[in-house]
Amino acid sequence: MSCHAVSPAAADANEGEHDLATLLGTLRPERRDGVYRFATLASTDAIDFERVLCAMHEPEGVSIVARESELPANAAPSALRCCWITLRVRSSLAAVGLTATVAGTLAQAGIACNVVAGTRHDHLFVPLADADRAMALLAALQRSSDTVPDHGTSP
Repeated sequence: MSCHAVSPAAADANEGEHDLATLLGTLRPERRDGVYRFATLASTDAIDFERVLCAMHEPEGVSIVARESELPANAAPSALRCCWITLRVRSSLAAVGLTATVAGTLAQAGIACNVVAGTRHDHLFVPLADADRAMALLAALQRSSDTVPDHGTSP
């Protein structure tokens, strides 16, 4: 096995977009199939990481997000049933304003939004009943960004 050093310039180039106008103009939201739930477990022992999307250690236990049908039997699920929306724009973890703008747009419409950041994309978990409205609002947010031309990448 070999390790390859990555130059700082190459790391910056691969980090993702920082500019908020560009991010908003190229959101490309994609709704993933399925119903998802947040849940809590006492420990990581029962977590099958092939089926769990993410996990976070909290003082009360380990919070997870998983497909509703794949929650561990000993998980305490939240009442909220969610859809999963991925923002396909390649965003930097250091970008400022994307999460606030997206969550704020949904909040103005009365839609809860739980954001999970990946190293390349942001993922939104919104109430299942609001999934279509959320997708429409995100598409409108992308269209309203007139500083970045849309090159046929709209959802």
